[in-house]
Amino acid sequence: MTENDKLTEEKIFESATEIFIEKGMDGARMKDIADHAGINKALLHYYYRTKDHLFNAVFEKMAGLMFKKFAPVFDERLSFEDKIKFFFREHITFLQQNPRLPAFILYELSRHPERIKKLIQNLDVEKLWETLEKQHEKDLKKYNITKENIPQFMTSVAAMSVFPFLAKPIISGVMEKIGYNFDEYLEQRKSYAPEFILKAISKTNRDELTLT
Repeated sequence: MTENDKLTEEKIFESATEIFIEKGMDGARMKDIADHAGINKALLHYYYRTKDHLFNAVFEKMAGLMFKKFAPVFDERLSFEDKIKFFFREHITFLQQNPRLPAFILYELSRHPERIKKLIQNLDVEKLWETLEKQHEKDLKKYNITKENIPQFMTSVAAMSVFPFLAKPIISGVMEKIGYNFDEYLEQRKSYAPEFILKAISKTNRDELTLT
């Protein structure tokens, strides 16, 4: 592939990403993507034969980028608490740069649930737990995080990061009425969310110890 081919393919991919996130799979047309990229439709089909083929490439890359923010869980240099703080800081920053991405991904997953199977096919849940247990055995016991409840913990963490972007019209609308800035809210959430999670699991552990 020549340098010119690479540049053209990158331009198409960027345009397709913009159009698909804006209009979804059903609403986007190949002509829209070609026009946005400044090329003719025939050239678009040369690089990507069908809309499905192009959409799959875009979806897998964008979803992969979002899921990649969970990668710090494997970094043994970070403490358990720091990993939670790092996740919120990096994930929310990423979503600030791609605010429409969560709605786009969840909508398309609801239409085609099989897509998630492809995204997580390389995810080794056993390895994930073994890594956490090896690196943070004391912290897991301290916060009463077990192999059985780790899905609850992880989805709770992810939801606190993603929900503000899914519910932005409601949240920002309410904030405007009380003179609160949504962008400032997101910046504050980078520190508020991890503190909330750590306090919540600390309280849960204390309550369970009291009951036993």
